[in-house]
Amino acid sequence: MEVLHKIRSMVDTVLSTACAVIFGIMVIVGTYQIVTRYFFNSPSTVSEELLTYSFTWMALLASAYVFGKRDHMRMGFLADKVTGIPRKVLEIVIECLVLLLALSVMVYGGFTIMQLTMTQKTASLGIPMGYVYTVLPLSGLLIVFYSIVNIADLAAGYERQQREVKE
Repeated sequence: MEVLHKIRSMVDTVLSTACAVIFGIMVIVGTYQIVTRYFFNSPSTVSEELLTYSFTWMALLASAYVFGKRDHMRMGFLADKVTGIPRKVLEIVIECLVLLLALSVMVYGGFTIMQLTMTQKTASLGIPMGYVYTVLPLSGLLIVFYSIVNIADLAAGYERQQREVKE
């Protein structure tokens, strides 16, 4: 179990760093876009497209990170009323459903759309759209990894609060 937690910690570090770097790049590119549009009256289409794709990448990678922390938004009106073993079973079932959704929609569907769009080029950047869609299977695989680790934690009775205290 400790090996999984060390791997999770490394993946957390990489993901949080990647999101911070992407956000930093977005701030710089956004500032550039504002300067070129309002001061030089020459809007940059490249920066507009780069911001759009960067935001998509950051949002999907950050959502995978949040799923790993089990801090995602949820409607807890049912789960919060259940305690003990039934709650543990419910949480494991929820994690399994998230895993299945991530595998089918994000990994399989993302890989399929990535392959289909490899021949299409983006309007301003001129890169294959498949590269932009690479984030779908990537974040899907990360969510699958986190779901497996979360299921292992739940099955072992390893609570999130205990994990956070040790980190």
